[in-house]
Amino acid sequence: MKEIDFEHKMAAHCESGTVTALLNHKGLDITEPMVFGISGNIFFGYFESSNFSFPTFIVRNKPGSIRKNFGKITGVKFHTKQFKSEEKGREYLNSLIDRNIPTATQVDFYYMDYLPEWQRVHINVHFVTVIGKNETKYLVSDSYFPEKATIAVNRMTKARFVNGFMAPKGFLFYPEYIPDNINLEKAIIKGIKKSAYNMVKLPVPFLGIKGMRKFAKKVTEWPKIARDIDHLSHEIMKITLLLEDQGTGGAGYRYLFATFLQQAAEKLNEPSFNDMSKRMMKIGDNWRNISYFAAKIGKNRDLGPERLKELSNMINDRADEEQVFFTDLYKFVE
Repeated sequence: MKEIDFEHKMAAHCESGTVTALLNHKGLDITEPMVFGISGNIFFGYFESSNFSFPTFIVRNKPGSIRKNFGKITGVKFHTKQFKSEEKGREYLNSLIDRNIPTATQVDFYYMDYLPEWQRVHINVHFVTVIGKNETKYLVSDSYFPEKATIAVNRMTKARFVNGFMAPKGFLFYPEYIPDNINLEKAIIKGIKKSAYNMVKLPVPFLGIKGMRKFAKKVTEWPKIARDIDHLSHEIMKITLLLEDQGTGGAGYRYLFATFLQQAAEKLNEPSFNDMSKRMMKIGDNWRNISYFAAKIGKNRDLGPERLKELSNMINDRADEEQVFFTDLYKFVE
């Protein structure tokens, strides 16, 4: 098997981890929390849409925004491409590997069969880096797996060209240009300002702090739209999954953002960011309490009005906490 000399690393999140590993390979010394923080991807949104079978929430900006925002802020250029044809998509990826270019590609997580079956779910926005191939298999670096792994060519092709919401269409990317002198201090401040603005300044009723408050209100109404108690239990327990298990680094990316602020304090020689980091770690702990609570009441089918009101109050408390935090953070970087 042809294999590119590429350092495999596990990461908190697939997109920030993949972007970081590719930048490191290209010679840029930067950490995953820095990539995540500079790209301004800490976020919140509550959605009721025909794209979702049930209301849901997000705790980061949309997939692809880490790469895009990091590039805009730092001047790094990424080569990107999508395909209408599976054959052309496969041939193009193969040509990049032949040229020793490790390449990230968007896949349906479900088809990554080196992962345990219980862990695999259908989600079209997972990113892996292809670092080798032979006639029948690809060698990949997946930030959620402890070592390099192989996957059959036909299975990878299926994962890259599945249909559905946010269909990948064979999407791939790699960094093709990194400026010699990135102004990291300026990039850090821009990333922090973007994050804080998105949380407290966006005039959209379902995004940022407003989205948290909408979530708090709507979760008490979930019994009216659930099919039965088992369905409601499933959706409540999914809160834990979205906060802890779907590549968030735990507690909805709040720990990852706290680490970014800690590293920013060192890079900028600004102790105030250490204080902000500690506050964000505490916020992460409080979101984790919501994770535990949702898992407990969901598992026990203890989903009466008083329990859902308790859950609603916990979410509202996080909204209060984050409104103060991101308002303070925005004022500080202003």
